[in-house]
Amino acid sequence: MKFSLEKLKFGLFKTKENLLGRISQAVGLHKKIDQELLDELEEILIKADVGPSTTVRIVEGVKKEATKNKIEASEKVIGLLKDQVTSILTAGETSSNDLFSPHVIMMVGVNGTGKTTSIAKLAKDFKDQGKKVLMAACDTFRAAAGEQLEIWAKRVGVEMVKSMPNQDPASVAFDAINSASARGLDVVIADTAGRLHTKVNLMEELKKIKRVMGKALSGAPHEVLLVIDATTGQNGLSQVRMFNDAVGITGIFLTKLDGTAKGGIMIAIADEFKVPVRYIGLGEKPEDFQKFDPVWFAEALFT
Repeated sequence: MKFSLEKLKFGLFKTKENLLGRISQAVGLHKKIDQELLDELEEILIKADVGPSTTVRIVEGVKKEATKNKIEASEKVIGLLKDQVTSILTAGETSSNDLFSPHVIMMVGVNGTGKTTSIAKLAKDFKDQGKKVLMAACDTFRAAAGEQLEIWAKRVGVEMVKSMPNQDPASVAFDAINSASARGLDVVIADTAGRLHTKVNLMEELKKIKRVMGKALSGAPHEVLLVIDATTGQNGLSQVRMFNDAVGITGIFLTKLDGTAKGGIMIAIADEFKVPVRYIGLGEKPEDFQKFDPVWFAEALFT
């Protein structure tokens, strides 16, 4: 996908207005970086869903750098904030493990986060790179899930392994990986359930799918991406904790960033879990997403 700073800035508009707008107001009321200004920054960051512990870490970092470098002018605080946020977002960065063929991606997340659309976006991007992609409909508990995935598969022009009603989700993943391996396909993207019937434990089901993927292909899944709706704010932290404990997520796909003023949640996630944000969704169309770049994110947010 082609990186666009303008598209990123547009997607971050509400968060930026909520964060930078208020910070600029606070800076305008102070000549120096004093405790009163730092207290105001703390309140602004918390309201932007950066989270209490991460906010304290950022503000303490700003104070430390300002003192160490004898920075007093209040307008300099925005640059200091940008540096702190960039540092947090880059701390959990790891390279994507895309050396395997087929490269298997397991997509997880609660229903309503935009998981199916995110799968379609990834599939289209891989296809545009000249790779042969296979979608796997491993959410066999919700009839509409497979139908939605099939619509997207046709729309972006990739193949899909369908499932039978109430088929074991792990067996769908197994069949998809075997099919991709036999036919020399490059990428398998597996959809999974976000909610199951009360008799079945979702996390146990996801663990089973992951185990079976590893039996179908050594090292699979090579990526476990958690899809989070940016508008959920701090609830996103509990989702990361829950899915990470179960299947060890390797990255975040943050959706609906263009529709919220609380994009600060990704800073809190990166700080608390050291899990990198891999992609950000900036709209409904297949091309409305970008690979996440922490430096450009901070640049778009604070300038």
